[in-house]
Amino acid sequence: MASFVRAGALAAAALLSAGAAAGCGSGSPDAGSPPSASSTPASPSKASPSKTSPSKTSPSKDMGGSGEGGAQPALPAALTGQQLDWKRCAAPRRARGSGAQAPGSQWQCATLTAPLDYSKPDGETMGIALIRSKATDSDRRLGSLLFNFGGPGGSGVAGLPGFGTAFTALHERYDLVSFDPRGVAESSAVVCQDDRQADASFLLDSTPDTPAEEKAYLDDSAAFGAGCLKRSGKVLPYVGTSSAARDMDLIRQVLGDKKLNYFGFSYGTELGGTYAHLFPKNVGRMALDAVVDPSADFVHHSRNQTLGFQRALDNYFKSTGTTPAAGTARVARLLDRLDKKRLTARSGRPLTQSLAVTGILQTLYGEDSWPMLTRGLREAENGDGTTLLALAETYNNRDQEGHYSTDHHAQRAISCADAKGRVSGAEVRKKHLADFKKVSPVFGPYLAWDLAGWCASWPVDGEHETPEVGARGADPVLVVGGKGDPATPYEGSLRMVDELGKGVGVQITYEGEGHGAYLTGNSCIARAVNPYFLDGKVPADGTTCS
Repeated sequence: MASFVRAGALAAAALLSAGAAAGCGSGSPDAGSPPSASSTPASPSKASPSKTSPSKTSPSKDMGGSGEGGAQPALPAALTGQQLDWKRCAAPRRARGSGAQAPGSQWQCATLTAPLDYSKPDGETMGIALIRSKATDSDRRLGSLLFNFGGPGGSGVAGLPGFGTAFTALHERYDLVSFDPRGVAESSAVVCQDDRQADASFLLDSTPDTPAEEKAYLDDSAAFGAGCLKRSGKVLPYVGTSSAARDMDLIRQVLGDKKLNYFGFSYGTELGGTYAHLFPKNVGRMALDAVVDPSADFVHHSRNQTLGFQRALDNYFKSTGTTPAAGTARVARLLDRLDKKRLTARSGRPLTQSLAVTGILQTLYGEDSWPMLTRGLREAENGDGTTLLALAETYNNRDQEGHYSTDHHAQRAISCADAKGRVSGAEVRKKHLADFKKVSPVFGPYLAWDLAGWCASWPVDGEHETPEVGARGADPVLVVGGKGDPATPYEGSLRMVDELGKGVGVQITYEGEGHGAYLTGNSCIARAVNPYFLDGKVPADGTTCS
């Protein structure tokens, strides 16, 4: 099974920049080590759907952005007026594994009750896990600031405490709040396979060269979807982005905010754009950083990432004094060797061609990770797969005990609930493989075949060809695009500005490497974003930071 390139691996990139992945493959893409709790924390109430499983396998149809939730029925007062029971947070073991630590005492957790199906707001419900830390200057508090760090499939409950210090200036006047989107971690996590099955899937050849390899790859992909239906069929039709956006508006109401203040990164930009489309009148101060292209369908999204990662690889080789052509050819030769014969890591586990590509991808999310790529390539060329395997297993969220998080289960479930795109193996061979390989000899085959494997035989219909983000009448939204972003190439930010509508999107350009701008600590980006959130000062459209 290939692993569709995450639109948001900000936490994993931060982990690598700290050197935590060096030779270990922790499987915990955390942004730092939150402090241990001094006492046993309380767990949030179990966030699972109520009542019986529906037989429906199609998501609710979005009726468009009217400022009234896309013409969905009004929510009952029992939901909009609910009181949250905030308690000390437990360790996020579902998202981070058995070694996870609870965040410090300044963090509180609760569970929001939301409709399972927003077209039936009086029907079954599910729990949405929340985390918050109150504003440090309560006398000057502006309200809540909601975060999503990407994925899809990333846990905000696990992720926000690790990023907390990056938002110190905003924390003074805002309660910092995040959540596990539906289908993720503590919000009825989608589960599709066990650890043994995941190990077998990740060892398959995800760039098949023979009919037998292709059959094994596509059979495994179909089995993954069947496993999701068997284990998580109750929630599977309702984990799409439009439902998560409606959860965000319910969070806004329950927290008592007149408008939603929101900071979305990577996939979180698609989520934010969807919210703005559904609830334009409820948009407060919103910033979107590392922007998913809203005009790209299922195929073009993957092609965009193929181009973005090849650009990042080119820039890496330029930094070493190697021409991109020579460097790419070097990596292609290594991958060809691995396709014929696997390497072994010092742990005894194998490094396959597909895992090597994943490891290389992992290092390209941030320039600080490039030394790991240098080390991994050098070792692999000398017959040692240790570093590239550690990088791949960090990306795949496999810990040292062989346990996987369910992030990639949720990622796939959300992506396939959103996108209508379904591509066969024959279509890959006839229409896409040569084109993707031309864009990138390294990443093209991997991402072209991922088109066929990702939503193969998926049991839920996709909602749209491309997400709707038009938000006429919304307050200004900051859109931050990075020229060196591999996972969400810069062009996507330009298209987001266009599609948000005239007078809504405000373009900010970051002329740097890596996935996302604000979390790099760039002072120019901070000067554009922080006064906007704190004082409502909208930066000039076209602001550029280097």
